[in-house]
Amino acid sequence: MLYERRHTRLISEFGGLSTPMPNFAAVYLIVTLSSLGMPLLNGFIGEFTILRGVFEVSWQWAAWGVLGVILGAAYLLWLYQRVMFGNVTNPANEHLPDLNAREYATLLPLVALAFWIGIYPKPLFDVLDKPVHALVERVHPGYYSAPELIQPGMEGAAPISMAVPAKLPPAKGPIVPSSPSSQAEVR
Repeated sequence: MLYERRHTRLISEFGGLSTPMPNFAAVYLIVTLSSLGMPLLNGFIGEFTILRGVFEVSWQWAAWGVLGVILGAAYLLWLYQRVMFGNVTNPANEHLPDLNAREYATLLPLVALAFWIGIYPKPLFDVLDKPVHALVERVHPGYYSAPELIQPGMEGAAPISMAVPAKLPPAKGPIVPSSPSSQAEVR
């Protein structure tokens, strides 16, 4: 929308736009916060699920992902500050029109959807469950069907899945199956 009004994408051409365009600045702030992963918005759900999944495989890659999220957030906040706050630095921006009815009709449903996904993402996760399951099985066969094992001396702990490689200390004896009936058969 800014491009349609000014025909430029240079950050230096803008500044202080919240004065002539306060409603646009509010919507732009919500979209910016969504992009940087603010809780209660859709970006948080996406970033959290991606980083959680990456962390299950490699904490090092998850750390790089977190660094990317932090740098992206810093850039987005810097961008918002330069474009929206301060005095109007360019005379061409002094009389820019705020949002019109068509733009409201386009943006408000998107903002509502961003909040809806951020607050209650379960319907989307339900839709995506089967395709993601099929994709994971194709990339990592047996991921969901691998038996879970308990290390000796760790009977009360959560089971360890065989499908996800983990760096574990070497076992001192055979790994005992998790069900009590099979433990009796092993002894």
